[in-house]
Amino acid sequence: MTRRTIRTWFLIHKWTSLIATAFLLMLCVTGLPLIFSDEIEAATVGDSAAALTGSPSAQSGLPLDGIVGQALLEKPGNVPLFIGFSQESPLITVTLGPTADAAGKDMLLLFYDRASGAALGPAPVNPLIAFLLDMHTDLFLGLPGMLFLGVMGVLFIAALVSGTVLYAPFMRRLAFGTVRRGRSLRVKRLDQHNLFGIVALAWMLVIGITGAINAFADPLTDRWRDHALADMTAAFADKPPLAPAYYGSIDRAMAAAKSALPGRSPQFIGFPGGDWSTGHHYAIFFQGDSKLTENLLTPALVDASTGQLSDARDMPALNQALMMSKPLHFGDYGGLPLKIIWAALTMATIWVLWTGLLLWWRRGRGYVDRRVDEIYRGGRAAVSA
Repeated sequence: MTRRTIRTWFLIHKWTSLIATAFLLMLCVTGLPLIFSDEIEAATVGDSAAALTGSPSAQSGLPLDGIVGQALLEKPGNVPLFIGFSQESPLITVTLGPTADAAGKDMLLLFYDRASGAALGPAPVNPLIAFLLDMHTDLFLGLPGMLFLGVMGVLFIAALVSGTVLYAPFMRRLAFGTVRRGRSLRVKRLDQHNLFGIVALAWMLVIGITGAINAFADPLTDRWRDHALADMTAAFADKPPLAPAYYGSIDRAMAAAKSALPGRSPQFIGFPGGDWSTGHHYAIFFQGDSKLTENLLTPALVDASTGQLSDARDMPALNQALMMSKPLHFGDYGGLPLKIIWAALTMATIWVLWTGLLLWWRRGRGYVDRRVDEIYRGGRAAVSA
């Protein structure tokens, strides 16, 4: 690799890292407790499902019509928006709102035991976890904040790729993992930066890619609704939205959906008028039938007034990638041991970012030329100034 090529890659690494570092540090610091959000919420606000026994609510239990009716009696003046199912316990959630297209801040989430019909009250919320999640996902700015952090994720990926390109020529005269403790503080920091970076490289790439995908969740959902979902329900395009008073049986709709997708388990139902449905349909989302595919959802659209199936088909590849990326991003598919590994790698990433920032902050004159020379000549021949 020529000096000119090395210099180009180094400048890419430098500027992509510098632009994104402050936001990446914030994402790592806020993301660390979010990895253990389930455990934190269970310890601080309780776990509504902990004492429930019986078949999972996704498989059986009391009729859905009765549970939704009970929720509406408890909170009059609202309309149903979502029903969420559990694959492990009888816990079932009903989301209500003042209108069919209510914003997230206006929604009310209620817990029930589908086996007995007992009301478990509103969903417990840990204010700290809610605060960290909002900061981590959109900087409290909604869609603009999400898109901005998505761009920071793309810069992070570019920094990782460029750093890897530079790592090979720099290390050609050094053993893997070398930290030159007898050299200057700058050299030791550089070696630590390289060591932690290359050890955590694969994980950081996964987190960067999944984070960038998650940041574009709303546009991807909008695209699915405007294209694939519109195509699935083209026959209803010219009809006015169905008023909640004319919603038909949810249990009848579920039976029609299960007949179209046998062997799959329902994850949630979107009611007419919401982002995940149309103005006329119950959108019943079924998850895959294996551990590998449980995060891949297939929607069945059922006419909310008649209970007849309109269509059922897999979601587009980009939306499937989004569904797979969310649990992968937070390590939320392998239990506590995987979460601990995710946390350790997050801390390693914080160290990579911090040492990189220190190297730049105390760079001295001629920093770029020195670093290009170090990489070109190889680590063993690098100057320590």
